[in-house]
Amino acid sequence: MLTVARWSVGHRRLIIVAWILALVALLGISHQAGNKFANNLSLPGTDSTQGVDLLKANFPSAAGDQDQIVFHSSHGSITAPSGRAQVANTIRAVAHLPHVASVTSPFAQPGAVSRDGSTAFATLTFDEQAGDLPDSATNSVITAAQGNATSKFAVELDGFAITYAQKPSLGAATAIGLIAAIIVLLLTFGSLLAMGLPIATALFGLGTALAAITILGHVIDMAFFVPQIAAMIGLGVGIDYALFIITRYRDAYAAHHGDADVALEVAMATAGRAVLFAGVTVIIALLGMLALQVSFLYSIGIASSVAVTLMLLSSATLLPAFISLGGPRLARRRNRDTGRASRPSLLVRWVAAVQRHPRTAAAAATLVMVVLAIPVASLRLGLSDSGTDPSHTTTRKAYDLLAASFGAGFNGPLQVTAVSATGGPQTVTGQIAAKLRTTPGVASVAPPRFAPDGHTSELLAYPTTAPQSPATATLVDHLRTGVLGPLATRDGATIHISGRTATAVDFANTLSDKLPIFLGIVIAISALLMMIVFRSLFVPLQAAAMNLLSIAASMGIITALFQKGWLSSVTGLKAGPIDAYIPVVVFAIVFGLSMDYQVFLVSRIREEWLEHDDASLAVKNGLAASGRVVTAAAAVMIVVFLSFVGGDQRPLKMLGASLASAVFLDAVVIRIVLLPAVFELLGRNAWLLPAWLDGRLPKIAIESTTPRRPAEEAGD
Repeated sequence: MLTVARWSVGHRRLIIVAWILALVALLGISHQAGNKFANNLSLPGTDSTQGVDLLKANFPSAAGDQDQIVFHSSHGSITAPSGRAQVANTIRAVAHLPHVASVTSPFAQPGAVSRDGSTAFATLTFDEQAGDLPDSATNSVITAAQGNATSKFAVELDGFAITYAQKPSLGAATAIGLIAAIIVLLLTFGSLLAMGLPIATALFGLGTALAAITILGHVIDMAFFVPQIAAMIGLGVGIDYALFIITRYRDAYAAHHGDADVALEVAMATAGRAVLFAGVTVIIALLGMLALQVSFLYSIGIASSVAVTLMLLSSATLLPAFISLGGPRLARRRNRDTGRASRPSLLVRWVAAVQRHPRTAAAAATLVMVVLAIPVASLRLGLSDSGTDPSHTTTRKAYDLLAASFGAGFNGPLQVTAVSATGGPQTVTGQIAAKLRTTPGVASVAPPRFAPDGHTSELLAYPTTAPQSPATATLVDHLRTGVLGPLATRDGATIHISGRTATAVDFANTLSDKLPIFLGIVIAISALLMMIVFRSLFVPLQAAAMNLLSIAASMGIITALFQKGWLSSVTGLKAGPIDAYIPVVVFAIVFGLSMDYQVFLVSRIREEWLEHDDASLAVKNGLAASGRVVTAAAAVMIVVFLSFVGGDQRPLKMLGASLASAVFLDAVVIRIVLLPAVFELLGRNAWLLPAWLDGRLPKIAIESTTPRRPAEEAGD
């Protein structure tokens, strides 16, 4: 890191020009290439995926995403001639559009018109799954269908493809996050120049990262919300990393009597190395999602890792170049900062109080975190459906119309596919339909459709409960194992249940099964790295335990707010399951970011320990030196994450709220209460490492090193 920084300072104009050219070039290429998002939820080996594969092979016209066009007449019945004409006009406008395989009229589907005649739905089948459909095709369908709506005749649409077309905007949340971060940095540094460098460094890294991710979307499947997640993470870590380095530069500048060159080398040799190690830890945690073997999560891990990598690169090259240009002006402090040096800061006095009562402090902090984590015991995984979309969206309007007129289950039909062993499929399909109609929890069954191969059939079964309901997930499992499974075994048929609801059930089950493996891999690798760096057995264990506490507490808060609906009158959130990928993404991000703060704090504590050989003094001095900047860094993260809570997309709200709460708890409860208390209780034992293990571990130092003086460099 120091070598790279020295080279960057020596060629600072070249570095700055190179970053500008790279940003312009990547933005230009990404603009020409355009966005290509593929929201494929491929779950190899699951029943829903096997059903889709079967339809693709034998029944192409039914293999695509099935959505719904909902009609509602506020004056008169839809079955009246005028209503029938408007429905027919809408279907004609949509049926011949690109990627539309078929549109089944409500008058050709028994039970597709409500009893009062005010509402009806047509089944819209695309020729591809939602993730493979281009945005233009879906948006054309929405525009054409709603073009036939009037003040008395509403036309709304719902389904996977329609939902994906309603992509969230990145600009507003990013702008709000940047403005809030600017305010925090101004309060921290009291200098426009010192504030501007972290922002500029982060924007260069973020711009190149988002452009690279857009280009990467043409190589791998990239979910539509991945840029939002990558921007959320990249913006936060980019500003934080620059904040740590600049703060250490200013401290070193004062300590070395205004020698800007030495101050920069000290900063890069200490905070720079800590940034590198912390960034690598975050990347490991993010790439750990690949171990889940769920393609849907690959893009999140890879894209977020690209963002963090480019933020590290900008911190290692562009930031030193900027700092060298700023020089003494960057190191100037406000008078009120220097005036406080004569008496202990509030943080120092607080740490001293914690050290006087370490058992009480540790017990209180742990109790707070455990209480907040209690709701996570009832965590229910699933996928957000249109019932939790903002009320102004067409998906939410369609959902509400169907639920009110037909029942909540009509928003999540189960797609049952069957292949008969011998002869025509009519017999086995009739038996399936009969079994489904007599199964509790099934409201109705649509007439079957038969494939040209003479063996494959497909029909839709509508549950009595909403797609997000636990009863619906139970119904899917019961149909597979207790109803259709025995029938398939008896007749030698192949039967699968797919569709949006069944896919959500399989997704939740898959991630629940693989989550322990993911947690184990990330924790083990991170703990090993910390053992190598800090030469301690207890520091990695302490870090892992505290990080898990903050993650569990944040997930408890999210479970209470989003699943249980606590404070819904204040938040306006509608209760529903936690999206199955949220715990995975939250763990990967929070574990990595928590390790960031762990590294920055503990590296300063270790520096003091190596210098004074006094465990209590090391904790006090280490926190005094780094506590303020860690608090400022956490504040930046919190405001960036909270900026995404104000959007329309429930998953992004959930993710932003969980990350913000986790960082807040980590900074407030873990780092200034639990960590000093535990280190005080451990004392010298915190730095114990058996000699046999110490000799076998590689040496990686991130604590302070002595920089070369200009005179030394001249003699090289």
